Amino acid sequence: MSDIRTVGILGAGQMGLGIAQVATRAGFKTILVKMTPGNVDAVRKKIETGFAKEVEKGRMTAEAQQAAVGNLVTTSDLGALKDADIVIESIVEDLPTKHAAFDKLEGICSPEAVFASNTSTLGITEMAVKTKRPDRFIGLHFFNPATAMKLVEIATTLGTKPEVTASVKKLVTELGKTPVLVPDSTGFIVNRLLVPYLLDAINAWRSGAGSIADIDTAMCQGAGHPMGPFALADFIGLDVVFHMASNLHDEYREPRFAPPPVLRRLFLSGSLGRKSGLGFFDYSAKPPRPNPALEQGA
Repeated sequence: MSDIRTVGILGAGQMGLGIAQVATRAGFKTILVKMTPGNVDAVRKKIETGFAKEVEKGRMTAEAQQAAVGNLVTTSDLGALKDADIVIESIVEDLPTKHAAFDKLEGICSPEAVFASNTSTLGITEMAVKTKRPDRFIGLHFFNPATAMKLVEIATTLGTKPEVTASVKKLVTELGKTPVLVPDSTGFIVNRLLVPYLLDAINAWRSGAGSIADIDTAMCQGAGHPMGPFALADFIGLDVVFHMASNLHDEYREPRFAPPPVLRRLFLSGSLGRKSGLGFFDYSAKPPRPNPALEQGA
């Protein structure tokens, strides 16, 4: 297949914004489609602000900034994706919602376009077989924040054409990222190893191995991690961690993937970590402190 030059992104949340910023900076025409209600101009402004900060820090020239902004189209119109060589889906982690989105895209995109999902734990094959192009469907898992994290997991199904894999791998490299090829399996590499680590930390805390703060300090200063497991879970989002754990547990039925009750309670209460201001840590405090309610044995 020919090289990918126009990148479509479905979903303008944190991940979609980050992928769009990476793609425009790398010189690709990028069409970012917002799927939820809200101001499309505000989406564009966020990306432009991100580039402006890069210029201020000396990581990007004003000329490169202007070129990157010129590569970007932001819209709420799915029809704008008709000329995309690849469409990267980055919407809510819900299979029926993803199926419906790809079904709409089938009537819009070229038969030659590649469909990709940025899912972290849902099955790529389950999505691919619901489309008319299972041989042109692939997983493309960026990490948060996409502008800084170098790794991209490329997940192939049994039906993905080798030339599609090669073209997508070339795209990832041109984006300045490091591609890792993985078979379609729930959690791929990183989350299959990361989620049990986060859950083990929660279970260790609940069993009295140490406080939230002490466990984080121990893993940072004893294991050389840049962020402790509780701070990392809050950064990822406790809703995301809960859903990843649930999906992994549903797939493999291993006790190590079972979400601890306290994680479920935090998720249900809307205490989702940094994005909500409260999770394992209370971010209204400066610096953040462990959630007082959890320290009281919630």
